[in-house]
Formats: sequence, structure tokens, C-alpha cells
Amino acid sequence: MKVEVIDINGKGTGRKVELSDSIFGIEPNEHAIYLDVKQYLAHQRQGTHKAKERGEIVGSTRKIKKQKGTGTARAGSIKSPVFRGGGRIFGPRPRSYQHKLNKNVKRLARKSALSLKSKGNEIKVIEDFNFDAPKTKSFVALLGALGLSESKSLFVVSSVDQNVFLSARNVQSSNVITSSNVNTYKILDANTLVIAESALEGLESTLNKQ
Repeated sequence: MKVEVIDINGKGTGRKVELSDSIFGIEPNEHAIYLDVKQYLAHQRQGTHKAKERGEIVGSTRKIKKQKGTGTARAGSIKSPVFRGGGRIFGPRPRSYQHKLNKNVKRLARKSALSLKSKGNEIKVIEDFNFDAPKTKSFVALLGALGLSESKSLFVVSSVDQNVFLSARNVQSSNVITSSNVNTYKILDANTLVIAESALEGLESTLNKQ
């Protein structure tokens, strides 16, 4: 599949690049996508949730009423979960939500996500670019030239360029990421995928590993 390369003004350069069918033209595997997105979202959780149980509540341990003869249920402590202010039964405890996923499944998920974008004509290839200084205004102007001001976009570049990263940092509708750090969730979360020309080779070398 061939895609025209555009410049930072959104105009064609007269050149076309070939998108590898092994990455951008496979039959999408929805289950692999589901597993990879599930893992990504799980890893975003801090897992610091905690509720105090009966043994952690500060309070008296005195038996609050006699065992029999009250006409109500037995009660041995004011910290009992049945009373207001008592401990919680089976409350949440700190835990890690991280889990492993086979690297081949993750690779298949990223290929599937890229193929979905390719089938939907949601991929733009832009010639390599940079900014003279980190200015949000410069990045906003780039989005406007590409017609992406009103939609979510993900820019994939070959290497870290501080001026580009810092310029995009305050734009909530857009992200900049290197080809080696591309993940399934961010690909699918964007309405349009903008790939720098030099980043294509990095994507192919990363996703075609055996």
C-alpha cells in the first residue's frame, strides 16, 4: 500500500512511501487487541486503595453491652463492621494489577491496530520535521495545517526531539511518541495517526522481529 508523503503545511511533496503489508495490511486480531489494551489499562492503576478493617480501627475494646438479656444481637466491640464507624468487611487492600502478556501477542496487537487505521484511511505520512524552539503555538499551527485541530491525533517520530515533545506537551488532543514506544491503546485512541517518514523504518524493525 502506497501513501503520499506530505509536508508540515499539509501539502503533497510528490513522493510516496510503501507501507509494509506485514504491518499495515494484516487481518486484525481483535482478541489480541483486547488483551493488549487490557494490560495497558491495568498497568495504569496504582493499586494503592485501602480500607480499614476491624483490627485497624482506633477505639475501645470494651464489650459494649452484656451478652444476654438485651433482646438484641450479641456485640463484643464498637469496632464491629455492623456499627457506624466500624471496620469494613473484605475491604480493598493494596495490590498490583500488573500481569504479563506474551511479546508475540503484543506485537500482533500493534500490527492489528495499525492495520485497522490503514483500512480506515486514518494514517498520514509526514516528512521529518522539527522546531527551532519549544513553542506550543508551532505545534498548534502544524495541527491546523494538517486539519487535525478538532480531533485526536498521535504523532510517531523516529527519535526524541525535545523541541517537538515540549511543543506538544500542552495540547491535550495530541500526543508525540517514538516508534519504539508505540502501543496499541494510543494507536486506537487517536482518530488520526501521523507517522514521520523516518519512523516507518523503526516501526518495521520493531514489529517484524521474530
